[in-house]
Amino acid sequence: MSEPVSALNHAAFTGIAEITEIGLQGMITLRGDLASVKIRKAATGVAGVDMPGQGRANCDGDRGLCWMSPDELLVLCPYDTVAADIEKMRKTLAGEFALAVDVSDARCVFDVSGSAAREVLAKLAPVDLSPAAFTPGMFRRTKLAQVPAAIWMRDDRTFRIVVFRSVAQYAFDLLKVAAQEGSEVGVF
Repeated sequence: MSEPVSALNHAAFTGIAEITEIGLQGMITLRGDLASVKIRKAATGVAGVDMPGQGRANCDGDRGLCWMSPDELLVLCPYDTVAADIEKMRKTLAGEFALAVDVSDARCVFDVSGSAAREVLAKLAPVDLSPAAFTPGMFRRTKLAQVPAAIWMRDDRTFRIVVFRSVAQYAFDLLKVAAQEGSEVGVF
């Protein structure tokens, strides 16, 4: 049996910011009533972090919770624990109207880091990324050019980006162009 590989196998680029495809990341879409005690318990029990508020991500290492919409969370976990984590969630969710699905292999995850990370993303996403408007822990579903993406700040110099695996190379190429040397705009 072949070993799983990420979409771009740890592709990296360094320009005015560093772009890195982080490799395999476990991701579970959890849909249901986010006010439900069972859904909250299932999500936090697997992620090991508190529930995030609207428009927020709460992550610790390769585990975390990202608020996707009023009825959806993205649950992050190690890639090799996804099946066990879904089974744990299903036991907690017994009798609850909810859906927990492994979406790990359908996604690609990038980090954009460095002092110009905001500027690189601001060239591509219609989001106010100024330091006053977008701070660590904030989460947005948006587009990078014409590609659907989810972004959040891990810290004050690092953004994490999730895109569909089918557009991974295109998204990586967009980020590389936005991060090429000499492309500084000097907005932030």
